[in-house]
Amino acid sequence: MIDDAARASLGPSARFILGADLKKDPAILIPAYDDANGVTASFNLNLLARLNRELGATFDLDAFFHQARWNEAEGQVEMHLVAQEPTQATLCGKTFTFAAGETIHTEISRKFELAKFDALLGKSSWSRLHTWTDKRDYYGVMLLGPKLA
Repeated sequence: MIDDAARASLGPSARFILGADLKKDPAILIPAYDDANGVTASFNLNLLARLNRELGATFDLDAFFHQARWNEAEGQVEMHLVAQEPTQATLCGKTFTFAAGETIHTEISRKFELAKFDALLGKSSWSRLHTWTDKRDYYGVMLLGPKLA
């Protein structure tokens, strides 16, 4: 979150522009993070490929599949690599065992509601001065400034 250290660094009258993905229907979000062309799945599985290549890990990439999940309570999309079957891998001299269905949680992508964002700002020296959104209110760009009196 934008804290008072940013205010101290930028100065008392500074403005700050922040973009945020806004909360929307999971039926829109999940396909965006689990696209039909498999681009996101490849990106997520690349994590295991890099561990194998760069750190000498022994992950079997075919033993995992990509899954995007919506976590309503946290307002976030979560990326997971799910073990399709029991498997194990070594990394840095340690062996990790995965049961079928067990996941490696690889990413969080938070989605914001403006009222909740304002509540977070309420704990700082910033306030939201203006917000621009796309036609569908899927994404917001906010101009922040000094807290109004």
